[in-house]
Amino acid sequence: MSTPTRVAADGAPLPSATHPSRSLPPERSRRRRLHRWDAKAAPYVFVAPFFLCFAAFGLFPLVYTGWLSLHRVELGGEARWLGLRNYTDLWDSGFFWNALGNTFTIGVISTVPQLLLALGLAHLLNYRMRGRGFLRVAVLAPYATSIAAATLVFAQLFNSDYGLINTVLGWAGFHPVDWESSKWPAQIAISAIVTWRWTGYNALIYLAAMQAVPQELYEAAAIDGASRFRQFLSVTVPSIRPTILFTIVVSTIGATQLFGEPMLFGGSLGVSGGSGNQFQTLSLLMYEKGWVTGALGQASAIAWVMLLLLLSAGAVQTLAVRVRRRRRL
Repeated sequence: MSTPTRVAADGAPLPSATHPSRSLPPERSRRRRLHRWDAKAAPYVFVAPFFLCFAAFGLFPLVYTGWLSLHRVELGGEARWLGLRNYTDLWDSGFFWNALGNTFTIGVISTVPQLLLALGLAHLLNYRMRGRGFLRVAVLAPYATSIAAATLVFAQLFNSDYGLINTVLGWAGFHPVDWESSKWPAQIAISAIVTWRWTGYNALIYLAAMQAVPQELYEAAAIDGASRFRQFLSVTVPSIRPTILFTIVVSTIGATQLFGEPMLFGGSLGVSGGSGNQFQTLSLLMYEKGWVTGALGQASAIAWVMLLLLLSAGAVQTLAVRVRRRRRL
């Protein structure tokens, strides 16, 4: 039994209700298909530039560096397979362990004071005061300063012969300190540069997190007789704990990749981290192996060791957070 054809008032046949696309004109049907394709493919087209750039400048260098770390590669020479020999050579190298220890100590003495000062500044800026907007911009000014300019200024301040720091220490009755040639003074000076540049940046991050804390919590704590310092310890710090963890992770990554400050601070000996490698970091050692001695394979191995260290630090911090949450439950 055939289906009757529907007709309009003027007698013209109407498209079938069961298969409307069959009776559409070819041009309209093509437009509908293009519209469907555009709706499905447009999101992928919009995000494709990011993935292309990531593949070209992120994923490919990572994989290629891993390949180089398993070979002996010199500038202008051919690659020769070594397996894990570059990694075993690092294990037996005193320069590597010295750079690893310097990276750890500089990271600790720069990150801990930096984050503590940032917490204090954010707590002060969170209260109403005159010129609060100007102070918020002022604490961010060191971050906007270039690494080269800041390091050169601090190198003059910590100069062993005519630096302002030694001059002030002389007024106080202390002997001059050799800030460049001694291990701990040099690391303290470099840490001072890092702390000066990044304290304001972290303070604004903490400030943004503090402004999201409900005011009812502070009002309840004030009713119970808590002072501002007690409110800071019992209300502010627990409320912004995820933000504190974020800054710890970011600061750890930055400390592991520390390069510009120690290199510029050491001047002509910056690549080697001073005359006795007293402040040579892993990044400086990687640069020296790759571009001074031309051992690109060893430099690539150092880069992968740095990556593994960062992944391990992130895993430990994530595990600590999960254990703390389970204890609360």
